[in-house]
Amino acid sequence: MSSHAPSSDLERLIAEVAEQQRELVLDHMDYDDAWRLGTLLIELARERDLPVVVDVRRHGQQLFHSALPGTTPDNDTWVERKVRAVDRFGAPSFLLGLQAKAKGHSFADATGLSIQEYAGHGGCFPLTVAGVGPVGTVTVSGLPQAEDHALVVEGLRILVAEQRATR
Repeated sequence: MSSHAPSSDLERLIAEVAEQQRELVLDHMDYDDAWRLGTLLIELARERDLPVVVDVRRHGQQLFHSALPGTTPDNDTWVERKVRAVDRFGAPSFLLGLQAKAKGHSFADATGLSIQEYAGHGGCFPLTVAGVGPVGTVTVSGLPQAEDHALVVEGLRILVAEQRATR
């Protein structure tokens, strides 16, 4: 999206991300599911030679964490900041940043939260279980924020489809 894109493009993107959150609901999220999602994202990243960190948490416990070549400890800091934002607001980190931008603010200005502690940048998504609600997060860090977000969505779509196929 160019910096000259009309606000309708931003509104469309906000609606798309909000719909992804409604659509990407899991049947369950246990230790094996966390491993499957994490390894799936790492496999996708390796196939594309992407320098990313992948992190999966359930109820605040880190169940999967892996860093690929090209990442640095700074990516882990980004993961922590994105996770805090998603845990606090219950929405994808990309959506949080887009909503602030639509109002003409940065995420930090819109929320009053410290930029050292919280990040409204794409790449972290709430893990929601049908009939339960949010139970954790999945995060990718290392790419431009829209690409971090897109990789998470791709992995979640595959996991949701796998779970539905085994119902």
